[in-house]
Amino acid sequence: MKIDFKNQVLPHIVAILVFLVIVIIFFNPTLFGNKELSQHDVWQGRAGAKELRDYRASSGEEGLWTNSMFGGMPAYLITVVYNGDLLTHIQNAYSLFMKSPASIIFMALLSFYILLLAFGVRPYLAIAGAVIFGLSSHHLIGLGAGHNSRITAIAFMPLVLAGIQLAFSRKLIWGFVLTALGLALEIKANHLQITYYLLLIVLIYGAVQLYDASKKKTLAEFSKTIGLLVVAVIVAVGCNFGKLWTTYEYGKYSNRGKSELQAESADGQTGLERDYAFYYSNGITEPITLFVPNFMGGGMQEELSKSSHLAEALRKNGIPPAQVSQQIKAVPTYWGDQPNTAPYYAGAITLFLLILGIFFAEGKYKVWIIISSLLGIALSWGSSFETFNYLMFDYLPGYNKFRSVTFAIIMPILCMPILGFMGLEKFLSDNKTSQHQKKFFLTIGITAGFLLLLVLYSFGGGFRGAVDERLGNIPQWFLDAIRKDRASMLRSDAFRTLFLAGAFFAVLYLYIKEKVSSIVVFSSLIFLTALDMTLISKRYFNDDNFSRNGQRTFFTANEADQEIKKDQDISYRVFNLIDPFNDAKTSYHHKSVGGYHGAKIRRYQDVIEHCLQEERSGFIQSIQQNQPSTAGMSVTNMLNTKYFIFGESKDAIWRNTDANGNAWSVSSVKLVNSPDEELDALCSLDTKNTAVIDQNKFPLAQSDFGNGNIQLVEYKPNYLKYNASFDSDGLGVFSEIYYPKGWKAKLDGKEVDILRANYILRAILIPQGEHTIEFSFEPNAYYIGNTIMMIFNIILILMFLGAIVMSLKNNKPEASTNTDV
Repeated sequence: MKIDFKNQVLPHIVAILVFLVIVIIFFNPTLFGNKELSQHDVWQGRAGAKELRDYRASSGEEGLWTNSMFGGMPAYLITVVYNGDLLTHIQNAYSLFMKSPASIIFMALLSFYILLLAFGVRPYLAIAGAVIFGLSSHHLIGLGAGHNSRITAIAFMPLVLAGIQLAFSRKLIWGFVLTALGLALEIKANHLQITYYLLLIVLIYGAVQLYDASKKKTLAEFSKTIGLLVVAVIVAVGCNFGKLWTTYEYGKYSNRGKSELQAESADGQTGLERDYAFYYSNGITEPITLFVPNFMGGGMQEELSKSSHLAEALRKNGIPPAQVSQQIKAVPTYWGDQPNTAPYYAGAITLFLLILGIFFAEGKYKVWIIISSLLGIALSWGSSFETFNYLMFDYLPGYNKFRSVTFAIIMPILCMPILGFMGLEKFLSDNKTSQHQKKFFLTIGITAGFLLLLVLYSFGGGFRGAVDERLGNIPQWFLDAIRKDRASMLRSDAFRTLFLAGAFFAVLYLYIKEKVSSIVVFSSLIFLTALDMTLISKRYFNDDNFSRNGQRTFFTANEADQEIKKDQDISYRVFNLIDPFNDAKTSYHHKSVGGYHGAKIRRYQDVIEHCLQEERSGFIQSIQQNQPSTAGMSVTNMLNTKYFIFGESKDAIWRNTDANGNAWSVSSVKLVNSPDEELDALCSLDTKNTAVIDQNKFPLAQSDFGNGNIQLVEYKPNYLKYNASFDSDGLGVFSEIYYPKGWKAKLDGKEVDILRANYILRAILIPQGEHTIEFSFEPNAYYIGNTIMMIFNIILILMFLGAIVMSLKNNKPEASTNTDV
């Protein structure tokens, strides 16, 4: 076995070293300093997972259920460890055991590098392509917001496409293995929305390959490749089977599933509401920020220079210098319609390369990339393109489960560099013909023409933004100055893009005139792309994103938390009245009525909207009137809400003496015939004495019951034990959220049925006498799914090792090794 170190090894070593340097530049404070990335969503996630992590650390077991958020919910989408998930070790090795989130960007860089190799792009060009993709502001802004799972899913998208391309290029061994491995890691990232966009790209790719096979009469070969890839998909799904099973199972009962209420399910919709899904939608011209980031004024607020139009206007109107400096630090320059955004940038040189790719890349790949990119842009428009997107939302299977449709912009961010670098590879391989050189000059002409049109627009556009109406009573001269600065920002960035594209054009021109070597082309491209992407991404991801004690400060218990923690009762809930249903910080310290999660149990969400919000408003009003009262808060009381928080001081808590407790007996049951009747009855129900039950789902032979006492004596997230004493046959209602998949109840060691009472709670029939009642959470989806995962993970690892052995034995690399320098 002989290995050509210069051509087969050295380029990949150089690539990894370049990627490491880039990651160090961006994440030095976390890799080598004592700082951490300030990630609000990550901190919220850790807060909601606190009970589960503590239980795992103390018991070595998985809780699988937590009472720390929304009264109680499955842990599947919060934190669950599957011991059958060996992919974690593979992912750690793939990222060179780097700390997250630095590891995510490294994986994105490496994956796109492998993708371009699979498409026949030489390694030193592929390095530049990887830099463009990996350093997109889209990814770094996402990490800054704490969207780690989304960006991780994006990092593996190229790896899946690389495997598929290798398979269709008849490199079947690595095509199969990379597809299975990439898709397994993609699914593991657990961001179905991004995986859905990947599926759309793959389906378009498949359709193009099918058409090509039909034309070339190679349908038999196409079918064999598809069959191989189907097996790879089965392996990838098997590696994540437990996660997929639990997620699918929970999805039917979450707010992403179908509503049981007649009014909300009349149209058959099983996903999110349109207004919620399209709350974030790109404007029609907003995707231009892919090439000119300040086209829409940049982020929501930008810092302007002391020579800006606004600074000059402020000085002219007599504003003191200190106030001028303060005013220009956060100016509302964004003039689009989104409530909160920052520009997603794909690179200045990408525009030039995209047009070059349209001229030079193979036809079927052009069709694939153009359709995928345009579809992604159209989907990102959301409500700005209602005719198309409402149709997609209503009829495209599964699409109505996702929100923030602006994330669809990842489709062109991923696809455009593929086409660009395929075109560049083709051009560099054969650039001597006059026809090719003509297309080359036409490319620079189109690029320059487009950018100059934007410059002209900067002199004539109105630059009036939706934010202008929300600025209040500000002088017209102030608005006029901001609009002039918006125009200047666009003009400056258009010239910037033109300069960078022109610089690379000049290098290519010198190359085709044989004035410089290919190594100058490669090094110039890597330098220009790295400089370009770094400068833009640093606008929105810089030292300000890191802090020394941010997480510790976030989780520190305030006086109110400390005061409540003095209560040693075995279990009770806390209701933080300040934005309770978008806050997991309370969940870090207490079992909470509220929380922070995108997939609540749907019935609990119904109770929030129909009962809890109204009760919360009434209690806040009573506090404001200095007469706190829990009268009329029967739903809050049935959730065993022992404390209310309305501030951070120890005086900003209210102990609720009317809470129903952990469990209680009711003397009567109101029988109803539908979920609508059940929910309507609940909001005005005397929950201490009466329960409401849907008799169509849980038929009862009687509606009157005896009195009894129920006391919680042992608590774990997945196990509850009660002692009960009843003077006659009774019905016990438990302040625990009903979930039909996994919870089991035992009465004196014998399994009994769990009823659903009060729309969201558990109840059981209890005979006369002294009894022990136990609830345990034992979902088959986790335990069986975990075993299946272990089997498929071992299969995948063996396949990967086998592919390496075969490659070394044959010494025939599957991807292109064109390293012409």
